[in-house]
Amino acid sequence: MESSAVTDNETSVEIKPKMHFTGKVVKISLAGAAIDIGQAMPAVLHVSQIVPPTEEPIKRVSDVLQIGQEIEVWVKRIKEDHFELTMFKPLDLEWRDLKKGMTVKGSVVRLEKFGAFIEIGAERPGLVHISEMAHGYVKQPSDIVKEGDEVEAEVLDVNRRKKQIKLSMKALLPEPVKVEEPVRSVEFQMPRERPARKPQPKKTNRRKNEDGTEISDELLANLSGESQAEAEPTFMEIAIRAAMEKAKVRKQEQEKARKAKAVSNVQEDILSRTLSSKPSA
Repeated sequence: MESSAVTDNETSVEIKPKMHFTGKVVKISLAGAAIDIGQAMPAVLHVSQIVPPTEEPIKRVSDVLQIGQEIEVWVKRIKEDHFELTMFKPLDLEWRDLKKGMTVKGSVVRLEKFGAFIEIGAERPGLVHISEMAHGYVKQPSDIVKEGDEVEAEVLDVNRRKKQIKLSMKALLPEPVKVEEPVRSVEFQMPRERPARKPQPKKTNRRKNEDGTEISDELLANLSGESQAEAEPTFMEIAIRAAMEKAKVRKQEQEKARKAKAVSNVQEDILSRTLSSKPSA
């Protein structure tokens, strides 16, 4: 029977997988070693969980471990009657632990032109693409981070088959505040009052009557009925009308007198020629 956690009765400590202990080797066998981790329940270390000193596989446990030797171990599994240990440091995050949207912490382990790799304790480092490093344009990753920097990021996507973890740093950064230019208020200004112009006297065409009196076109229009406004004639208009009538009558009399004089002159001329043509007695 396997359990994810157990309480040790002797120490009252809840033992969980991935817990770290400094243990002492108390027994060695062909299959592995018994390790004392200070708990009432025994703990065993299988040969496959021993870190070899070289790349060569381990042939005998005694070539690597000695009784009484202190080693660093982690709880791999919890069984009903014992703990299974490992010398390989377990991953902080298993693939099943990685969820989209969760926040992770890690250190920058490598920079590339296209982004930065972050060690977050998973099987593979996560990649923060250059477009996910900050809001706005980023020329190169080194403008934002350098190797060894501790950063926080949000998990964007996890692909266990391709062993890819996509992260975003800008997802945890506040959105930049857009500064809007204040709308300039247009103050309404009353138009300046122009100085009043002095009324210019209206130019009118004036005509002279035959008797020498002057009369304007406007007055002529009023007298001839062209004025749109029908008003009673003024005293001046009556006088002008009378003068015009008088001038007209005078003109007619002068024309008659001129014609009569012309006739008289003709008659006198005829009479004069007639008398001059008679023989003297």
